[in-house]
Amino acid sequence: MALKKEIEIIIEPKDIFVGDKNAPVTLMEFGEYESEECAKANEIVKQILENYDGKVRFNFRHFPQTRIHQRSLKAGEAAIAAAQEGKFWEMHNVLFENRRSLGTTSLKLHSKEAGVKSKNFLDSLVNGVFGWQVQDDLKEGIDRGVKEIPAFFINDEPLKGKVTYANISAAIEEALKKTTKKKSPAKQRA
Repeated sequence: MALKKEIEIIIEPKDIFVGDKNAPVTLMEFGEYESEECAKANEIVKQILENYDGKVRFNFRHFPQTRIHQRSLKAGEAAIAAAQEGKFWEMHNVLFENRRSLGTTSLKLHSKEAGVKSKNFLDSLVNGVFGWQVQDDLKEGIDRGVKEIPAFFINDEPLKGKVTYANISAAIEEALKKTTKKKSPAKQRA
């Protein structure tokens, strides 16, 4: 008698968005949870999502700098584990708030703060269940030319210049203009 193995579907970071799923602009960030610069960028992202409600959706991709931040990989796995329960954004923000305390035991405590109910959360971290998803993000970031974090993309175009609210906002405005041009019918000349 053969046993049927249950196939568990993992919600991957590339499929996790915050904001209106039909928003015309997708803001994607490659970053990690121990980085001070990424924590500052997270505050900018919160402002962007608030000010561009309905126009922008956000996707965070993991790019752990493990040579500098040894706990960034497990923190990324913790965020993906939380996403399996629909708690990605909550966990994402808790991790940034506690970026100096990201040991495995602390991650379990942070998950409770984020509202994660899974009894297997700690096991999945210890066993690296979501490690491949973090590695896939890292590989995609490298393929896209990411060298420093935070790195932003607006509708798949890399953000040029510094990561500031004004700079990201200007790039979003430009992307919004492009999307409205595509939607409006071309005017014909007589």
